[in-house]
Amino acid sequence: MTSAGTYVRKGFVDGAAAARGIEQLGDAGLPLTDELAASADPDAALDGLLRLVDALDEQAEGAGREMLAEVADDEGTAMRLCSVLGASTALAHHLARHPEQWRELTDPTLGSTRPAAYALREALLTAVGADPHADEPVAGLPDKEAVDALRVEYRRHLLRLASRDLAHHVGLDDAAAEISDLAGATLDGALAVARARVGEPAHAVRLAIIAMGKCGGHELNYISDVDVVFVHEPVDGADEGTALRAATQLASHLMRICSDHTREGTIWPVDANLRPEGSQGPLVRTLASHEGYYDKWAKTWEFQALLKARAVAGDVDLGRRYCEMVAPMVWSAAGRDGFVSDVQAMRRRVVDHIPAHEAERQIKLGSGGLRDVEFAVQLLQLVHGRSDPSLREGATLSALARLSEGGYVGRVDAEKLHEAYTFLRTLEHRIQLHQLRRTHVLPEDEASLRRLGRSIGIFSEPAAQLDRQWRHHRREVRRLHEKLFYRPLLGAVAKLPGTEARLSLEAAEARLSALGYADPRAALRHLEALTSGVSRTSDIQRTLLPVLLEWFADSPDPDAGLFGFRRISESLGRSPWYLTMLRDEGQVAQRLAVVLGTSRYATDLLEREPQGVKMLGESLVPLSAEAALAEMQSLLERAETPEAAVVAVRAVRRRELLRIACGDLVAGTDVAVVGQGLSRLTDATLQATLDIATESVRRQRGLDAPASRIAVIAMGRYGGFELSYGSDADVMFVHEPVDGVEAQAASSYATAVVAEVRRLLSLPASDPPLEVDADLRPEGKNGPMVRTVESYAAYYAKWSHVWEFQALLRADAVAGDPDLRARFTELIDPLRFPAKGIPESAVVEVRRIKARVDDERLPRGADRHTHLKLGRGGLADVEWTVQLLQMRHAGRVEGLRTPQTLPALQAAADADLISSEDAETLAEAWRLVSRVRNAVTLVRGRPSDQLPRDSRERAAVARVLGYPQGASDQMVNDYLRTTRRAHAVVERVFWE
Repeated sequence: MTSAGTYVRKGFVDGAAAARGIEQLGDAGLPLTDELAASADPDAALDGLLRLVDALDEQAEGAGREMLAEVADDEGTAMRLCSVLGASTALAHHLARHPEQWRELTDPTLGSTRPAAYALREALLTAVGADPHADEPVAGLPDKEAVDALRVEYRRHLLRLASRDLAHHVGLDDAAAEISDLAGATLDGALAVARARVGEPAHAVRLAIIAMGKCGGHELNYISDVDVVFVHEPVDGADEGTALRAATQLASHLMRICSDHTREGTIWPVDANLRPEGSQGPLVRTLASHEGYYDKWAKTWEFQALLKARAVAGDVDLGRRYCEMVAPMVWSAAGRDGFVSDVQAMRRRVVDHIPAHEAERQIKLGSGGLRDVEFAVQLLQLVHGRSDPSLREGATLSALARLSEGGYVGRVDAEKLHEAYTFLRTLEHRIQLHQLRRTHVLPEDEASLRRLGRSIGIFSEPAAQLDRQWRHHRREVRRLHEKLFYRPLLGAVAKLPGTEARLSLEAAEARLSALGYADPRAALRHLEALTSGVSRTSDIQRTLLPVLLEWFADSPDPDAGLFGFRRISESLGRSPWYLTMLRDEGQVAQRLAVVLGTSRYATDLLEREPQGVKMLGESLVPLSAEAALAEMQSLLERAETPEAAVVAVRAVRRRELLRIACGDLVAGTDVAVVGQGLSRLTDATLQATLDIATESVRRQRGLDAPASRIAVIAMGRYGGFELSYGSDADVMFVHEPVDGVEAQAASSYATAVVAEVRRLLSLPASDPPLEVDADLRPEGKNGPMVRTVESYAAYYAKWSHVWEFQALLRADAVAGDPDLRARFTELIDPLRFPAKGIPESAVVEVRRIKARVDDERLPRGADRHTHLKLGRGGLADVEWTVQLLQMRHAGRVEGLRTPQTLPALQAAADADLISSEDAETLAEAWRLVSRVRNAVTLVRGRPSDQLPRDSRERAAVARVLGYPQGASDQMVNDYLRTTRRAHAVVERVFWE
């Protein structure tokens, strides 16, 4: 007896059990050992063979031994039988139930001959007792017998196919096509059983079954849903209602016949959800009804699904007419508005529905999986198949070959993608074949990986080698996905090496248009400018652009992204670090694409400060005021004039504005942090500019020292640390004469300094202006630009109105003389936070002013529901509500003594002045509206207080807010719902 160790060396896992099993095979044991050992799972193959022997012996004494002798004497049969038993426990179980079918594997033509589709149809129809040559075959067996017979016959053919696939390596295309033909024959068999069930009414209707998806594309898996569409037509003279009922019954019975579980198991589910209106639509429609739906209502993804439509069962003529009807619609789908975004959205929906625990091992749906290849090929087919009929193939690999032959995909890339796709599909087949279960997840246990590896010919370290090969092919699919779409575009305008694809200019324009570029010709000009020549720069651009074009295409404005990239590249192209950084640091390149394709504001800053590209590889957290001021002040010493000094200050500000904007766009910086960052940057800018102006005026006047100390008081959103990108800097100026200087001279000096600050900041420069607005000062535009603390005290004591005390709620002394800032704060605190709160008359006045603002300040034509500042539930609603709570209660609630909205709101909730639910509702609205306001400025490049009406701008705003592509309606609905809830709180808290 051969030792257990010998069997382990041959490939068995349990050597002792293998030795016992081989001995049970008797004289056939030794001849069959090598064939068993060569199977995917030798232990399972041996166990299945022993069960088959027992099953045959149960049918007839000695039949098992006769089978063993015959198989041992026929190498081909032995190879086919052992390979099936070792790879599929489901088919081993089927053979144990129907042991006579082992003889199917003795057929010597299995290795060379694929059965014709018509032969399969005849076999399945005959199995249920139907005449395969009749116009409308009807099952002749009793119903239950027919249903079981259909299953047994289906598995018989599947057994033959699996043996061809495993033992003779017939190839993925042939195997998938044969499974698809078998599915079509099975549908015809099920339809014959359904006709028998429906009876006489079935003769009133013609029914065609259209295969979709993998079955339609002749690339079905071993076990998969079979996607179909049913189309019917009344026979001549039949009542339409009767025909509809009969067609619906036929379709319903057919679906149950295929999917019901019986003593012979099940076949597969028939899925009709790709029909018009999906699961909510009628199960069957006439040809005219289908045409009307596709003409008027169908979405892009439905035409993508129809790309593989093929008549496979039922009425042949009706099915052919259906396919001829939909074909022109399919091949014109790429011209529809939103074509690419619809296709991309469909792919995202697929990815989003992958369970988290499966995502990394999903062969079909995961990143770098089969669906990536299929979507890429289908998108290229739909784009270029309009003008090139040779691309109108249903099968993925056939279509890929045609794309390569036509120059739409590079030959080498097509070969590598073919190799990766074939590997992944073969792996998927082997996984499903094991238990005939619908799964696309690569198992993790060692035993399963070992079986899978051996099933595809990996016998040395099969589990480890399989894992390495799978990961390699996933990476290849990810890499080639971008090249399929984008690198051939460069071939239309640049000299690419060797075998790269060569698109015509017309084909390149068609592809760019389908990918979302509004001006394809301009895009091609940009590509030509970036890639022309033989320099190292051009070489790197040709490497970068396929990736960048994909990222631009996924952005709200691909044209702006590409144009911005060209301009920045022309500015920095000769800088040695620029392209190298983009090539070697993927995060920088991707961030740059997002910025350029989304934000005019940030793009403008980058064009003025192209060195800012370096920042995309750094931290995007806003600088503190101290750090920004220190850098600004370090530059002042080298400036020869005030104008040169302020240019240096504004350059730092421009760079930091870019940092904040980029953080908002690509890192999702919190809106409160953005407001604080912009406010601190303004603090530093004002302080540095005040230092410059102070020194300038002192020199102009020939003074040895400043004549007055000056402080800057931030007001409004600036005082609340809540600046947005488009906000002015609302300020007041306060001064105090130094000892020995007359009041008038000090006032003149302070006024001159303030004027110089405003002049310097208003000088033309390559950065967004900083508008210093002092209109909130006492007496507004008519009052003096700068006052002493005593002058402010006198004014507030005698002349001020309640709205001015309300404005002081957000006053914050931010720049200038520290002592003077502290004294001004001491002055205004009792005024804005009165110990006993404001009287009821003042509350009425605040409400009256708010009513006037709501009524008079809203711009003509503005939508009150979507106006960000003055709309219902907008910024004004929330901020006035919080400020009224502060004016009434800050005297006794210390937490309310803050210029910032959100901390004051939280303090009000903590003091039970407002419920925590209402406070959360107001805070949510304030944050959302502030984010939208910032996003609008980032997208448009200029501030606006209205939610955009333009669809592209609205989509871009949604993307800045973190919504997925195509979710701008969801963004608007969220905005309206949030502000509506906030407005309801304002109605209760502010007005009541």
